[in-house]
Amino acid sequence: MIWKENRENSYCEITPAILALKEQWEKKNFIDPRLYKEYNVKRGLRDEDGRGVLTGLTRVAEIQSYNVTGESNHEHITPAEGVLYYRGIDVRDIVRGSSARGRFAFEEAAYLLLFGELPTQEQLQDFCVQLASYRTLPTNFFRDVIMKNPPRDLMNTMQRGILTLFCYDDKPNDIGLENVLRQCLQLTSNMPVLAIYAYQAWRYSQGESLFIHVPQPELSTAENFLRMLREDRGYTKLEARVLDVALVLHADHGGGNNSTFTNHVVTSSGTDTYSAIAAAMSSLKGPRHGGANSKVMAMMDDIKTHVKNWEDTGAVADYLKKMLNKEAFDRSGLIYGLGHAVYTQSDPRCEVFRDYVTRLATEKHREAELALYANVERVGKELLMERQHKSAMSTNIDFYSGFVYEMLGLPMELYTPLFAVARIAGWSAHRMEELTSGGKLIRPRYECVEEHRSFVPMENR
Repeated sequence: MIWKENRENSYCEITPAILALKEQWEKKNFIDPRLYKEYNVKRGLRDEDGRGVLTGLTRVAEIQSYNVTGESNHEHITPAEGVLYYRGIDVRDIVRGSSARGRFAFEEAAYLLLFGELPTQEQLQDFCVQLASYRTLPTNFFRDVIMKNPPRDLMNTMQRGILTLFCYDDKPNDIGLENVLRQCLQLTSNMPVLAIYAYQAWRYSQGESLFIHVPQPELSTAENFLRMLREDRGYTKLEARVLDVALVLHADHGGGNNSTFTNHVVTSSGTDTYSAIAAAMSSLKGPRHGGANSKVMAMMDDIKTHVKNWEDTGAVADYLKKMLNKEAFDRSGLIYGLGHAVYTQSDPRCEVFRDYVTRLATEKHREAELALYANVERVGKELLMERQHKSAMSTNIDFYSGFVYEMLGLPMELYTPLFAVARIAGWSAHRMEELTSGGKLIRPRYECVEEHRSFVPMENR
Protein backbone atom coordinates (compact mmCIF):
# COMPACT_ATOMS: atom_id res chain seq x y z
CA MET A 1 0.00 0.00 0.00
CA ILE A 2 2.86 2.40 0.81
CA TRP A 3 4.46 1.66 -2.55
CA LYS A 4 1.16 2.29 -4.31
CA GLU A 5 0.69 5.66 -2.62
CA ASN A 6 4.25 6.71 -3.46
CA ARG A 7 3.78 5.53 -7.03
CA GLU A 8 0.56 7.53 -7.43
CA ASN A 9 2.23 10.67 -6.03
CA SER A 10 5.29 10.34 -8.25
CA TYR A 11 3.15 9.75 -11.32
CA CYS A 12 1.64 13.25 -11.07
CA GLU A 13 4.69 15.07 -9.69
CA ILE A 14 6.05 18.11 -11.51
CA THR A 15 9.75 17.32 -11.24
CA PRO A 16 12.70 19.71 -11.73
CA ALA A 17 13.31 17.96 -15.05
CA ILE A 18 9.78 18.83 -16.22
CA LEU A 19 10.23 22.45 -15.13
CA ALA A 20 13.51 22.63 -17.05
CA LEU A 21 11.84 21.26 -20.17
CA LYS A 22 9.02 23.78 -19.75
CA GLU A 23 11.56 26.60 -19.71
CA GLN A 24 13.17 25.15 -22.84
CA TRP A 25 9.78 25.10 -24.56
CA GLU A 26 9.08 28.72 -23.65
CA LYS A 27 12.33 29.90 -25.27
CA LYS A 28 11.30 28.87 -28.78
CA ASN A 29 7.52 28.89 -28.83
CA PHE A 30 6.42 32.51 -28.62
CA ILE A 31 4.35 33.85 -31.53
CA ASP A 32 4.09 37.63 -31.74
CA PRO A 33 0.34 38.51 -31.61
CA ARG A 34 0.94 41.16 -34.32
CA LEU A 35 1.67 38.37 -36.80
CA TYR A 36 -1.93 37.19 -36.64
CA LYS A 37 -3.06 40.50 -38.11
CA GLU A 38 -0.21 40.57 -40.62
CA TYR A 39 -1.21 37.17 -42.00
CA ASN A 40 -4.95 37.95 -41.71
CA VAL A 41 -5.53 34.95 -39.44
CA LYS A 42 -9.15 34.50 -38.40
CA ARG A 43 -8.41 33.72 -34.75
CA GLY A 44 -11.03 31.45 -33.28
CA LEU A 45 -12.36 31.10 -36.85
CA ARG A 46 -14.08 34.47 -36.43
CA ASP A 47 -14.16 37.57 -38.61
CA GLU A 48 -13.19 40.95 -37.16
CA ASP A 49 -16.87 41.72 -36.48
CA GLY A 50 -17.10 38.56 -34.35
CA ARG A 51 -19.07 36.45 -36.81
CA GLY A 52 -17.88 32.92 -37.42
CA VAL A 53 -15.99 32.13 -40.61
CA LEU A 54 -18.22 30.18 -42.98
CA THR A 55 -16.84 26.63 -43.17
CA GLY A 56 -19.83 24.59 -44.33
CA LEU A 57 -23.54 24.31 -44.96
CA THR A 58 -26.21 22.67 -42.82
CA ARG A 59 -29.95 22.12 -42.70
CA VAL A 60 -29.97 21.02 -39.06
CA ALA A 61 -30.02 24.22 -37.02
CA GLU A 62 -29.64 27.97 -37.39
CA ILE A 63 -28.98 30.95 -35.14
CA GLN A 64 -30.16 34.46 -35.99
CA SER A 65 -28.75 37.19 -33.80
CA TYR A 66 -28.30 40.27 -35.99
CA ASN A 67 -29.60 41.98 -39.12
CA VAL A 68 -27.35 42.46 -42.16
CA THR A 69 -28.03 45.20 -44.70
CA GLY A 70 -26.08 46.59 -47.64
CA GLU A 71 -23.89 44.95 -50.28
CA SER A 72 -21.52 42.07 -49.49
CA ASN A 73 -18.48 44.35 -49.49
CA HIS A 74 -20.20 47.04 -47.40
CA GLU A 75 -22.37 45.10 -44.97
CA HIS A 76 -23.94 46.86 -42.02
CA ILE A 77 -24.65 44.66 -39.00
CA THR A 78 -27.16 45.64 -36.32
CA PRO A 79 -28.12 43.69 -33.18
CA ALA A 80 -31.42 41.80 -33.21
CA GLU A 81 -33.47 39.57 -30.96
CA GLY A 82 -32.01 36.07 -31.02
CA VAL A 83 -33.82 33.15 -32.63
CA LEU A 84 -32.77 29.48 -32.62
CA TYR A 85 -34.24 27.27 -35.32
CA TYR A 86 -34.28 23.48 -35.43
CA ARG A 87 -34.79 22.45 -39.06
CA GLY A 88 -36.32 25.85 -39.76
CA ILE A 89 -38.73 25.76 -36.80
CA ASP A 90 -38.38 28.24 -33.92
CA VAL A 91 -37.32 26.26 -30.85
CA ARG A 92 -39.67 28.40 -28.77
CA ASP A 93 -42.60 27.02 -30.74
CA ILE A 94 -41.37 23.46 -30.16
CA VAL A 95 -41.40 24.01 -26.40
CA ARG A 96 -44.76 25.82 -26.43
CA GLY A 97 -46.37 23.23 -28.69
CA SER A 98 -45.44 20.31 -26.46
CA SER A 99 -46.33 22.21 -23.27
CA ALA A 100 -49.83 23.01 -24.56
CA ARG A 101 -50.50 19.30 -25.00
CA GLY A 102 -48.81 18.21 -21.79
CA ARG A 103 -46.17 16.01 -23.41
CA PHE A 104 -42.40 15.89 -23.16
CA ALA A 105 -40.55 17.46 -26.07
CA PHE A 106 -36.95 16.20 -26.16
CA GLU A 107 -37.72 13.06 -28.13
CA GLU A 108 -39.82 15.10 -30.57
CA ALA A 109 -36.97 17.61 -31.00
CA ALA A 110 -34.47 14.78 -31.52
CA TYR A 111 -36.69 13.28 -34.25
CA LEU A 112 -36.95 16.69 -35.91
CA LEU A 113 -33.18 17.26 -35.83
CA LEU A 114 -32.44 13.82 -37.26
CA PHE A 115 -35.12 13.47 -39.91
CA GLY A 116 -36.05 17.04 -40.80
CA GLU A 117 -39.78 16.84 -40.07
CA LEU A 118 -41.99 17.00 -37.00
CA PRO A 119 -43.23 13.47 -36.27
CA THR A 120 -46.84 12.43 -36.36
CA GLN A 121 -48.27 10.92 -33.18
CA GLU A 122 -47.61 7.43 -34.53
CA GLN A 123 -44.08 8.26 -35.69
CA LEU A 124 -43.23 9.81 -32.33
CA GLN A 125 -44.58 6.80 -30.46
CA ASP A 126 -42.60 4.38 -32.64
CA PHE A 127 -39.47 6.53 -32.22
CA CYS A 128 -39.81 6.52 -28.41
CA VAL A 129 -40.28 2.74 -28.45
CA GLN A 130 -37.13 2.44 -30.59
CA LEU A 131 -35.13 4.60 -28.16
CA ALA A 132 -36.45 2.64 -25.17
CA SER A 133 -35.39 -0.67 -26.75
CA TYR A 134 -31.83 0.65 -27.03
CA ARG A 135 -31.67 2.12 -23.52
CA THR A 136 -29.60 -0.69 -22.02
CA LEU A 137 -25.89 -1.34 -21.70
CA PRO A 138 -24.19 -4.69 -22.43
CA THR A 139 -24.08 -7.32 -19.70
CA ASN A 140 -21.59 -6.46 -16.91
CA PHE A 141 -20.70 -3.17 -18.67
CA PHE A 142 -21.26 -1.19 -15.47
CA ARG A 143 -18.98 -3.48 -13.45
CA ASP A 144 -16.27 -3.99 -16.05
CA VAL A 145 -16.06 -0.49 -17.54
CA ILE A 146 -17.77 2.23 -15.53
CA MET A 147 -16.70 1.05 -12.07
CA LYS A 148 -13.01 0.95 -13.08
CA ASN A 149 -11.17 3.92 -11.51
CA PRO A 150 -14.03 6.44 -11.86
CA PRO A 151 -12.69 10.03 -11.87
CA ARG A 152 -14.58 13.00 -10.45
CA ASP A 153 -14.91 14.39 -13.97
CA LEU A 154 -17.66 12.16 -15.29
CA MET A 155 -17.07 13.24 -18.89
CA ASN A 156 -13.96 11.06 -18.98
CA THR A 157 -15.89 8.05 -17.69
CA MET A 158 -18.56 8.63 -20.31
CA GLN A 159 -15.99 8.95 -23.09
CA ARG A 160 -14.35 5.73 -21.98
CA GLY A 161 -17.75 4.05 -22.00
CA ILE A 162 -18.55 5.34 -25.50
CA LEU A 163 -15.21 4.17 -26.89
CA THR A 164 -15.59 0.78 -25.21
CA LEU A 165 -19.02 0.28 -26.79
CA PHE A 166 -17.07 0.08 -30.07
CA CYS A 167 -15.85 -3.34 -28.88
CA TYR A 168 -19.42 -4.60 -28.46
CA ASP A 169 -20.47 -3.58 -31.97
CA ASP A 170 -20.28 -6.18 -34.75
CA LYS A 171 -20.04 -3.41 -37.37
CA PRO A 172 -18.26 -0.57 -35.58
CA ASN A 173 -16.43 0.86 -38.61
CA ASP A 174 -19.36 0.63 -41.04
CA ILE A 175 -20.25 4.22 -41.97
CA GLY A 176 -23.22 3.30 -44.12
CA LEU A 177 -26.13 5.58 -43.32
CA GLU A 178 -28.37 2.88 -41.84
CA ASN A 179 -25.59 1.60 -39.57
CA VAL A 180 -24.58 5.10 -38.40
CA LEU A 181 -28.23 5.89 -37.69
CA ARG A 182 -28.52 2.74 -35.59
CA GLN A 183 -25.35 3.66 -33.66
CA CYS A 184 -26.49 7.24 -33.13
CA LEU A 185 -29.88 6.17 -31.79
CA GLN A 186 -28.22 3.71 -29.42
CA LEU A 187 -25.86 6.41 -28.12
CA THR A 188 -28.72 8.90 -27.78
CA SER A 189 -30.61 6.34 -25.69
CA ASN A 190 -27.63 5.41 -23.52
CA MET A 191 -26.06 8.83 -22.93
CA PRO A 192 -28.26 9.51 -19.85
CA VAL A 193 -27.57 5.98 -18.57
CA LEU A 194 -23.81 6.50 -18.95
CA ALA A 195 -24.02 9.86 -17.18
CA ILE A 196 -26.00 8.62 -14.17
CA TYR A 197 -24.06 5.37 -13.81
CA ALA A 198 -20.76 7.27 -14.02
CA TYR A 199 -21.95 9.52 -11.21
CA GLN A 200 -23.10 6.60 -9.05
CA ALA A 201 -19.76 4.85 -9.57
CA TRP A 202 -17.86 7.98 -8.55
CA ARG A 203 -20.04 8.41 -5.43
CA TYR A 204 -19.33 4.81 -4.48
CA SER A 205 -15.58 5.37 -4.90
CA GLN A 206 -15.92 8.21 -2.35
CA GLY A 207 -17.45 5.91 0.26
CA GLU A 208 -21.12 6.60 -0.48
CA SER A 209 -23.70 3.85 -0.78
CA LEU A 210 -24.29 2.41 -4.26
CA PHE A 211 -27.73 2.19 -5.81
CA ILE A 212 -28.50 1.51 -9.45
CA HIS A 213 -31.95 2.02 -10.97
CA VAL A 214 -32.59 0.72 -14.45
CA PRO A 215 -34.47 3.01 -16.88
CA GLN A 216 -38.12 2.35 -17.54
CA PRO A 217 -39.23 2.04 -21.19
CA GLU A 218 -42.46 3.99 -20.75
CA LEU A 219 -40.71 7.07 -19.35
CA SER A 220 -39.18 10.01 -21.22
CA THR A 221 -35.47 10.84 -21.21
CA ALA A 222 -36.01 13.55 -18.59
CA GLU A 223 -38.10 11.31 -16.35
CA ASN A 224 -35.61 8.46 -16.56
CA PHE A 225 -32.73 10.80 -15.76
CA LEU A 226 -34.35 11.95 -12.51
CA ARG A 227 -35.55 8.44 -11.64
CA MET A 228 -32.10 6.89 -12.06
CA LEU A 229 -30.42 9.71 -10.13
CA ARG A 230 -32.56 9.66 -7.01
CA GLU A 231 -32.47 6.92 -4.45
CA ASP A 232 -36.26 7.04 -3.97
CA ARG A 233 -36.82 7.26 -7.78
CA GLY A 234 -39.29 10.10 -7.17
CA TYR A 235 -39.80 13.41 -9.00
CA THR A 236 -42.57 15.94 -9.52
CA LYS A 237 -44.28 16.62 -12.83
CA LEU A 238 -42.80 20.14 -12.91
CA GLU A 239 -39.27 18.86 -12.23
CA ALA A 240 -39.44 16.46 -15.16
CA ARG A 241 -40.95 19.13 -17.39
CA VAL A 242 -38.25 21.68 -16.56
CA LEU A 243 -35.49 19.16 -17.22
CA ASP A 244 -37.15 18.18 -20.50
CA VAL A 245 -37.19 21.83 -21.61
CA ALA A 246 -33.50 22.16 -20.70
CA LEU A 247 -32.72 19.13 -22.88
CA VAL A 248 -34.66 20.60 -25.82
CA LEU A 249 -32.88 23.96 -25.55
CA HIS A 250 -29.44 22.30 -25.47
CA ALA A 251 -30.08 19.68 -28.17
CA ASP A 252 -28.31 21.76 -30.84
CA HIS A 253 -26.97 25.25 -31.37
CA GLY A 254 -26.14 25.63 -35.01
CA GLY A 255 -23.24 23.97 -36.81
CA GLY A 256 -20.59 26.39 -35.61
CA ASN A 257 -20.29 25.61 -31.90
CA ASN A 258 -17.02 24.01 -30.88
CA SER A 259 -18.15 20.46 -30.16
CA THR A 260 -20.37 20.22 -33.25
CA PHE A 261 -17.57 21.56 -35.44
CA THR A 262 -15.26 18.99 -33.84
CA ASN A 263 -17.80 16.33 -34.73
CA HIS A 264 -17.83 17.54 -38.36
CA VAL A 265 -14.02 17.61 -38.55
CA VAL A 266 -13.56 14.13 -37.12
CA THR A 267 -16.46 12.68 -39.13
CA SER A 268 -14.94 14.06 -42.33
CA SER A 269 -11.98 11.71 -41.85
CA GLY A 270 -14.30 8.71 -42.27
CA THR A 271 -13.80 7.45 -38.73
CA ASP A 272 -16.36 5.49 -36.71
CA THR A 273 -19.33 6.92 -34.82
CA TYR A 274 -17.92 6.15 -31.36
CA SER A 275 -14.71 8.06 -32.07
CA ALA A 276 -16.57 11.03 -33.54
CA ILE A 277 -18.92 11.35 -30.55
CA ALA A 278 -16.08 10.86 -28.06
CA ALA A 279 -14.19 13.68 -29.82
CA ALA A 280 -17.22 15.96 -29.51
CA MET A 281 -17.40 15.02 -25.82
CA SER A 282 -13.74 16.04 -25.43
CA SER A 283 -14.59 19.48 -26.78
CA LEU A 284 -17.70 19.86 -24.64
CA LYS A 285 -15.72 19.00 -21.51
CA GLY A 286 -13.64 22.17 -21.89
CA PRO A 287 -14.68 24.95 -19.48
CA ARG A 288 -14.88 27.48 -22.34
CA HIS A 289 -17.63 25.40 -23.91
CA GLY A 290 -19.60 23.15 -21.57
CA GLY A 291 -18.69 24.41 -18.11
CA ALA A 292 -20.14 27.92 -18.10
CA ASN A 293 -23.07 27.15 -15.77
CA SER A 294 -20.68 25.80 -13.13
CA LYS A 295 -18.79 29.10 -13.26
CA VAL A 296 -22.05 31.00 -12.80
CA MET A 297 -22.89 28.90 -9.75
CA ALA A 298 -19.48 29.55 -8.19
CA MET A 299 -19.84 33.27 -8.93
CA MET A 300 -23.31 33.44 -7.38
CA ASP A 301 -22.13 31.61 -4.27
CA ASP A 302 -19.38 34.20 -3.95
CA ILE A 303 -21.87 37.06 -4.35
CA LYS A 304 -24.17 35.54 -1.72
CA THR A 305 -21.24 35.46 0.71
CA HIS A 306 -20.10 39.04 0.16
CA VAL A 307 -23.39 40.85 -0.41
CA LYS A 308 -25.33 40.61 2.83
CA ASN A 309 -28.53 42.30 1.63
CA TRP A 310 -29.50 40.64 -1.66
CA GLU A 311 -32.21 43.24 -2.29
CA ASP A 312 -29.75 46.14 -2.02
CA THR A 313 -29.16 47.10 -5.65
CA GLY A 314 -26.33 49.46 -4.68
CA ALA A 315 -24.47 46.74 -2.78
CA VAL A 316 -24.89 44.34 -5.69
CA ALA A 317 -23.60 46.98 -8.12
CA ASP A 318 -20.58 47.76 -5.91
CA TYR A 319 -19.56 44.11 -5.76
CA LEU A 320 -20.07 43.57 -9.49
CA LYS A 321 -17.84 46.59 -10.14
CA LYS A 322 -15.15 44.94 -8.02
CA MET A 323 -15.49 41.80 -10.12
CA LEU A 324 -15.18 43.80 -13.35
CA ASN A 325 -12.13 45.57 -11.93
CA LYS A 326 -10.56 42.15 -11.19
CA GLU A 327 -10.71 42.81 -7.45
CA ALA A 328 -13.19 40.09 -6.49
CA PHE A 329 -14.23 36.48 -7.13
CA ASP A 330 -11.75 34.87 -9.57
CA ARG A 331 -10.30 38.24 -10.69
CA SER A 332 -11.01 37.48 -14.33
CA GLY A 333 -12.90 40.73 -14.89
CA LEU A 334 -15.94 38.75 -16.07
CA ILE A 335 -19.55 38.43 -14.99
CA TYR A 336 -20.32 34.90 -16.05
CA GLY A 337 -23.54 34.18 -17.89
CA LEU A 338 -23.94 37.72 -19.26
CA GLY A 339 -23.12 38.27 -22.91
CA HIS A 340 -22.76 35.67 -25.64
CA ALA A 341 -20.34 35.01 -28.50
CA VAL A 342 -23.20 34.92 -31.03
CA TYR A 343 -26.38 36.43 -29.56
CA THR A 344 -26.50 40.21 -29.34
CA GLN A 345 -29.81 41.39 -27.83
CA SER A 346 -31.20 38.16 -26.39
CA ASP A 347 -30.55 34.43 -26.06
CA PRO A 348 -33.90 32.84 -27.01
CA ARG A 349 -33.09 29.77 -24.94
CA CYS A 350 -32.83 31.93 -21.82
CA GLU A 351 -36.09 33.71 -22.62
CA VAL A 352 -37.89 30.34 -22.91
CA PHE A 353 -36.23 29.02 -19.76
CA ARG A 354 -37.03 32.05 -17.64
CA ASP A 355 -40.67 31.12 -17.05
CA TYR A 356 -39.75 27.59 -15.98
CA VAL A 357 -37.06 28.92 -13.63
CA THR A 358 -39.69 31.08 -11.93
CA ARG A 359 -42.16 28.22 -11.58
CA LEU A 360 -39.55 25.85 -10.18
CA ALA A 361 -38.21 28.46 -7.74
CA THR A 362 -41.75 28.91 -6.45
CA GLU A 363 -42.22 25.17 -5.99
CA LYS A 364 -38.86 24.93 -4.16
CA HIS A 365 -39.39 28.12 -2.10
CA ARG A 366 -36.26 29.73 -3.58
CA GLU A 367 -37.82 33.06 -4.57
CA ALA A 368 -35.22 35.12 -2.65
CA GLU A 369 -32.34 33.57 -4.58
CA LEU A 370 -34.19 34.02 -7.86
CA ALA A 371 -34.62 37.71 -7.02
CA LEU A 372 -30.85 37.96 -6.46
CA TYR A 373 -30.21 36.36 -9.86
CA ALA A 374 -32.56 38.88 -11.47
CA ASN A 375 -30.82 41.75 -9.67
CA VAL A 376 -27.36 40.57 -10.76
CA GLU A 377 -28.63 40.10 -14.31
CA ARG A 378 -30.13 43.58 -14.58
CA VAL A 379 -27.33 45.49 -12.85
CA GLY A 380 -24.58 43.41 -14.46
CA LYS A 381 -25.89 44.05 -17.97
CA GLU A 382 -26.10 47.79 -17.28
CA LEU A 383 -22.48 47.87 -16.10
CA LEU A 384 -21.21 45.77 -19.00
CA MET A 385 -23.07 47.78 -21.65
CA GLU A 386 -21.67 51.00 -20.17
CA ARG A 387 -18.10 49.69 -20.12
CA GLN A 388 -18.26 48.04 -23.53
CA HIS A 389 -20.23 50.89 -25.15
CA LYS A 390 -22.98 48.54 -26.27
CA SER A 391 -26.67 49.31 -26.65
CA ALA A 392 -27.75 45.73 -25.93
CA MET A 393 -26.51 42.55 -24.28
CA SER A 394 -28.00 39.08 -23.96
CA THR A 395 -28.30 36.90 -20.90
CA ASN A 396 -26.88 33.47 -21.66
CA ILE A 397 -29.00 30.42 -20.78
CA ASP A 398 -26.06 29.32 -18.60
CA PHE A 399 -26.86 32.18 -16.23
CA TYR A 400 -29.95 30.34 -15.02
CA SER A 401 -29.36 26.69 -15.96
CA GLY A 402 -27.00 25.97 -13.06
CA PHE A 403 -29.56 27.39 -10.60
CA VAL A 404 -32.22 25.15 -12.14
CA TYR A 405 -30.01 22.07 -11.90
CA GLU A 406 -29.27 22.85 -8.26
CA MET A 407 -33.00 23.17 -7.52
CA LEU A 408 -33.50 19.81 -9.23
CA GLY A 409 -30.96 18.30 -6.84
CA LEU A 410 -28.41 17.61 -9.57
CA PRO A 411 -24.82 17.55 -8.31
CA MET A 412 -22.44 19.90 -10.12
CA GLU A 413 -20.51 16.87 -11.43
CA LEU A 414 -23.51 16.15 -13.69
CA TYR A 415 -23.94 19.61 -15.20
CA THR A 416 -21.72 19.10 -18.26
CA PRO A 417 -22.72 15.42 -18.72
CA LEU A 418 -26.34 16.59 -18.86
CA PHE A 419 -25.30 18.97 -21.65
CA ALA A 420 -23.98 15.90 -23.53
CA VAL A 421 -27.23 14.00 -22.89
CA ALA A 422 -29.03 16.75 -24.81
CA ARG A 423 -26.41 17.59 -27.45
CA ILE A 424 -26.01 13.98 -28.66
CA ALA A 425 -29.20 14.58 -30.70
CA GLY A 426 -27.59 17.44 -32.60
CA TRP A 427 -24.23 15.69 -32.92
CA SER A 428 -25.97 12.69 -34.46
CA ALA A 429 -27.81 14.83 -37.00
CA HIS A 430 -24.64 16.70 -37.96
CA ARG A 431 -22.59 13.49 -38.26
CA MET A 432 -25.09 12.00 -40.66
CA GLU A 433 -25.20 15.25 -42.62
CA GLU A 434 -21.40 15.40 -42.88
CA LEU A 435 -21.20 11.80 -44.09
CA THR A 436 -23.78 12.36 -46.82
CA SER A 437 -23.11 15.99 -47.81
CA GLY A 438 -19.58 16.88 -46.74
CA GLY A 439 -17.56 14.76 -49.10
CA LYS A 440 -14.12 16.18 -48.28
CA LEU A 441 -11.63 15.88 -45.45
CA ILE A 442 -11.77 19.13 -43.46
CA ARG A 443 -8.22 20.44 -43.57
CA PRO A 444 -7.62 24.12 -42.70
CA ARG A 445 -4.25 25.83 -43.21
CA TYR A 446 -1.74 27.08 -40.66
CA GLU A 447 1.05 29.48 -41.70
CA CYS A 448 4.45 28.57 -40.28
CA VAL A 449 6.30 31.66 -38.99
CA GLU A 450 9.49 29.87 -37.95
CA GLU A 451 12.65 30.97 -39.79
CA HIS A 452 14.45 28.42 -41.94
CA ARG A 453 17.87 27.42 -40.62
CA SER A 454 20.59 24.86 -41.13
CA PHE A 455 21.03 21.60 -39.27
CA VAL A 456 23.83 21.86 -36.70
CA PRO A 457 25.94 18.74 -36.04
CA MET A 458 25.81 17.41 -32.49
CA GLU A 459 29.43 18.37 -31.71
CA ASN A 460 28.76 22.01 -32.64
CA ARG A 461 25.59 22.62 -30.63
